Amino acid sequence: MDNQKIAIFKHKSIRKVIYKKEWWFSVVDVCGALTDSVDTGAYWRKLKQRLIEEESEVVTFCHGLKLIALDGKMRETDCANTESIFRIIQSIPSPKAEPFKRWLAKVGNRIAGEAREKLENQTDRPISTRTNYLLNNKKKELK
Repeated sequence: MDNQKIAIFKHKSIRKVIYKKEWWFSVVDVCGALTDSVDTGAYWRKLKQRLIEEESEVVTFCHGLKLIALDGKMRETDCANTESIFRIIQSIPSPKAEPFKRWLAKVGNRIAGEAREKLENQTDRPISTRTNYLLNNKKKELK
């Protein structure tokens, strides 16, 4: 359960889980945050069907992952990584879409920072970026 968290966007809970070493977000929760729909599951099913009919590849990037449901049980829920969530948001007509995109970008940066900090703490040394790594290796090659 350590790999699951709740993020909050304008008082709405967005469940997220680490899958393939990155955060994946509940698509139903994202739909609920953007639409205020009474039945977010039905909203997502209808949107998903429309996207499939349009032959959008966005739906193929969603995976059914087990998340804690309101009843406390683990239930399979369509989830998408940050990139796919951005694509799904483009299909939802909502005035909240732009603020949500900015929020998601901040959450993504914070998550990346937390992961980096955790790795640095585990190794007791700073983790260099790929650019720094390449530059350092180039300097060594030139010597």
